[in-house]
Amino acid sequence: MAMISKTLVFTYIYLLIYIILSSGVILYNKWVLSPKYFNFPFPITLTMIHMAFSGIVSFFLVRVFKVVSPVKMTFEIYATCVIPISAFFAASLWFGNTAYLYISVAFIQMLKALMPVATFIMAVLCGTDKARCDVFLNMLVVSVGVVVSSYGEIHFNVVGTVYQVTGIFAEALRLVLTQVLLQKKGLTLNPITSLYYIAPCSFVFLFVPWYLLEKPGMEVSQIQFNFWIFFSNALCALALNFSIFLVIGRTGAVTIRVAGVLKDWILIALSTVIFPESTITGMNIIGYAIALCGVVMYNYLKVRDVRASSQLPEAAPERMVKVCS
Repeated sequence: MAMISKTLVFTYIYLLIYIILSSGVILYNKWVLSPKYFNFPFPITLTMIHMAFSGIVSFFLVRVFKVVSPVKMTFEIYATCVIPISAFFAASLWFGNTAYLYISVAFIQMLKALMPVATFIMAVLCGTDKARCDVFLNMLVVSVGVVVSSYGEIHFNVVGTVYQVTGIFAEALRLVLTQVLLQKKGLTLNPITSLYYIAPCSFVFLFVPWYLLEKPGMEVSQIQFNFWIFFSNALCALALNFSIFLVIGRTGAVTIRVAGVLKDWILIALSTVIFPESTITGMNIIGYAIALCGVVMYNYLKVRDVRASSQLPEAAPERMVKVCS
């Protein structure tokens, strides 16, 4: 009994750390990028700082201090798995961070309710999931909720919304590709080794849009570069990456989804306090509540599917045929 309670306590501590770090990174990024606050309107540069820092720290942990061993990485696995995953990881961070320049943190969190919709669409397109009526209806509920929430947004901005939604779909594709490509090769990456391989590659992918879009602007504008602000910002982003893997390892993907919903509510409330221009309307809340109903039902269906699949090996052969047909 004492052991169970101890395990539960640690699980809740990890979840709390994840919620604090995730909320902190989002609010910190918004503060750094916002023209009204720190005024560093270069989201690709900020993302590259994160990737460079994560890559350097993971290199030292793997190669110098040997905290973890590198996996058996061939050129074929790197070219077919790491490179495409890194490309979509870089894209999701780039588009997601750019959205902060145009729309509020509260509205960004509301748009993130589309994540299950994007993941489901990408999974169906990649052949890892089947198009099902019950899931489709949930996706419809989520989409309607997000549309209602968008309609109620006072400071609605098309450019920012497109950036955020594109970032969500890039992240969904990255998640599906990680599942398809790495599992097919039988490759498992822990948080340190995944950053060791993916962060430097993502940095390279970000260099091209940075050179074309942000480098010319940085040369002409009087930007302020505070080492401690960027160092602490990158450190928070790195800690968040580690905490996500820790939580998934301790609890599972469904629990982190539920924790994510709780985090979104906290963030929406916090952002209106920290950034007064981030106003929320009744229509925002109604739309987000509708979307969350769809997300909760989607998570319930996913849990039910996992339980059903885990019971399959123990099922009778006749029942197996019925389930598969």
